[in-house]
Amino acid sequence: MNTSLLRRREALLSLATLAVAPAWAHGTGHEPLPDAPTAPGDSVYRLDAKLQDQDGRSFALASLQGTPVLASMFYTSCDMVCPMIFESIHANLRSLPAREREAVRVLMVSFDPARDTQAVLKKTAEQHNCDSRWRLARCDEATARKVAAVLGIQYRRLGNGEYNHSSTIDVLDAQGRIVARTGKLGAADPAVAAALHKLPLRAG
Repeated sequence: MNTSLLRRREALLSLATLAVAPAWAHGTGHEPLPDAPTAPGDSVYRLDAKLQDQDGRSFALASLQGTPVLASMFYTSCDMVCPMIFESIHANLRSLPAREREAVRVLMVSFDPARDTQAVLKKTAEQHNCDSRWRLARCDEATARKVAAVLGIQYRRLGNGEYNHSSTIDVLDAQGRIVARTGKLGAADPAVAAALHKLPLRAG
């Protein structure tokens, strides 16, 4: 990875460690936020981000440690690029041997929390055939921007309420380090499978 980009991400992670959980994360019915092992300096899990998934469960970004993750961002009202991101992740998962496929988890974070409520995320997960390995998540706008920064994803809101955004999909190792990245849409990227082949996998 480019040294200047790595330094920039580490600086952003340092600035983001005081992120505060959004108010909607403190209601009843949410799982507790577990303590996670300390992540290495170049891990995206250094970001103290609190999220809520499609099932209404609150979780810390760092709780995803322990298994490879495909991570990207989206918004549910997108009718062009975002559906293709879902399709591309499915294609990349299908390209893997069964054991590797079962070990990989998927994180999709919305950058449109005002419209992407938990119920909307739940419906979207069903529409895109996302099983229990997938977490479609929301957070406050400030946290979404920090997540985008550490994942290397760019987006901006347009005047009509839609978004211009990149189609980046990151491959994270078990400690949250970005080991590969793709912007290929509609089909599997061999670079993703190659990166995952090199990682120790833990199914479950």
